[in-house]
Amino acid sequence: MANAVLESDLDLEALNKTLSNMDAPELVTWGAETFGDRLVMSTSFGIQSAVMLHLVTQVTPNIPVIWVDTGYLPAETYRFADELTQQLGLNLKVYQSPISPARMEALHGRLWDQDNVEALNRYDYIRKVEPMQRALKELGAEAWLAGLRANQTSHRQSLGRIAQQNDIYKLHPILSWHSRDVYQYLTTHNLPYHPLFDEGYVTVGDWHSSRPMTSTDGDERDTRFKGLKQECGLHLPQTQGEAESLNSSAL
Repeated sequence: MANAVLESDLDLEALNKTLSNMDAPELVTWGAETFGDRLVMSTSFGIQSAVMLHLVTQVTPNIPVIWVDTGYLPAETYRFADELTQQLGLNLKVYQSPISPARMEALHGRLWDQDNVEALNRYDYIRKVEPMQRALKELGAEAWLAGLRANQTSHRQSLGRIAQQNDIYKLHPILSWHSRDVYQYLTTHNLPYHPLFDEGYVTVGDWHSSRPMTSTDGDERDTRFKGLKQECGLHLPQTQGEAESLNSSAL
């Protein structure tokens, strides 16, 4: 087991120069050797989640896999999650908001249906951000493997292979991958796409905030959050700048 890594131990600028030359499995291996049992990963059980789940567990099979279940996921997602958990033997850690969907709707209404970013941000904090923050704390995480790709959002284009979000290091093994890389990995390892991919979804989250992609969409993220924003907040620092990042899909 690796010793705890202090924030002052890592020079992110220098490390990014070194880690940029590593392929995805090498970066996961570096993370496992550096952070030991303080390394976790997250999954949404989204369209291409099988890639990261397989890639990471080939290196560190028992890594805690955090899944934030909002209570509003499509039935297909719940079945897909069960399938992959069994297939890959995942050490799954499911976290949910302490506020039930019914209670949230009674107190705040259908936040996703109010057509404003402030309501969507409140929804995302209650159902996603708070449970993730709690998961990282309870699991004693020092580093977090995430399957972000640079071509997904403008914010993600600014990331390095290693970054820092609050006091947690973030490792991005497939940051430079494109759709063809994802497809090749899935087919090489005989892994499944999310079943909604066959219905035209290129990204999927909650049932009420996801839809299939159409010919009029300029970007795959237009199919999420009614096109009002790109990020749900899980992968943004919880700072004053977060609101600005959440509020515009142009950022």
